[in-house]
Amino acid sequence: MSVEALWVALALYLIRMWAITAGYHRYFSHRSYRTSRLFQFLLAFLGQTSAQRGVIWWAAVHRHHHLYSDTPQDVHSPRQHGFFYAHVGWIFNPSNLKPDYGTVRDLTRYPELRLLNRLTYAPAFLLAIALWLWGGWPMLVVGFFWSTVVLYHCTFFINSLAHASGRQRYVTGDDSRNNWFLALLTLGEGWHNNHHHYQSSTRQGFRWYEVDVSFYVLKAMSWLHLVWSLRAPPEAVVRGEVPVGRKVLEKVARDLAGSFSAEAIAGRVKEAWAESHRFEDLAERARRARSQVEARLAEVSLPHLPTIPELREKAEEMFSETPSLDDIVRRAHELLAQAVASRVCDLALAGA
Repeated sequence: MSVEALWVALALYLIRMWAITAGYHRYFSHRSYRTSRLFQFLLAFLGQTSAQRGVIWWAAVHRHHHLYSDTPQDVHSPRQHGFFYAHVGWIFNPSNLKPDYGTVRDLTRYPELRLLNRLTYAPAFLLAIALWLWGGWPMLVVGFFWSTVVLYHCTFFINSLAHASGRQRYVTGDDSRNNWFLALLTLGEGWHNNHHHYQSSTRQGFRWYEVDVSFYVLKAMSWLHLVWSLRAPPEAVVRGEVPVGRKVLEKVARDLAGSFSAEAIAGRVKEAWAESHRFEDLAERARRARSQVEARLAEVSLPHLPTIPELREKAEEMFSETPSLDDIVRRAHELLAQAVASRVCDLALAGA
């Protein structure tokens, strides 16, 4: 093993990591800036030297991840599938070989990108051959293979570790976190909660002290007019003053409601009901018109159901500060009441 091969490995790690973060991710997946068609192709080619499959495939998988982040449909969620599967196991699942290319029609309209996507590992193979011709086996093994494996794992840490370890500054409806160590390893991708909060921003380190090397390079390139129209988050977004969207509110409210046991509450409601009513009456009503009974139960003040202040206290423990907190708490109260009412009907029918 030569020192020269180690320096080449480091250089290739940094260059290709930048191609993944600035190219595959911020440009092809999120279109957070603009560039020429020629430079677009060069970005894609350089990204594919990382051997992380084709550029269109990568963007399609990533857009799917954001659409279903940390839900059962997410292909690499630690919450849903465990840390190891989220980190690397999902890559070997045959069902992930053909993502929904309908989400990347803005990329598939370019024939050169479609060709490059079909020639999945050709750029990586050409790089490996060039290194072998230059420095023999040490350059191939250390310069190419070692740096590629390290590049794999540091990239995949964003799918796994950045959804398990770090700080959540913003309410995003998923487990994305900011992790300064990962930000250093991945040239800025570790500011993952920032990114999930405002996905179209070219800059992912929102604060001045959040190091984002990929953005710095893109900013310098914009001075040379190689790229342009770099998007930035509005100040109100950075300060967390913008209410969350309906989809995020629903996900967060469900998480909050799910932190309480509807089954246990329903059991206590049943006991309280039995003290003042014939439980068989409820069973008969539930049998005749269950949906109406559930709706009526959810509307009344069920005993033992957490109050709005109690839910708010729990929400403040679980989530970052957000102007949508009251809306989240109210929706969680509705969802929990519905779940308890449904479970009460189940208990009534089971005991009839």
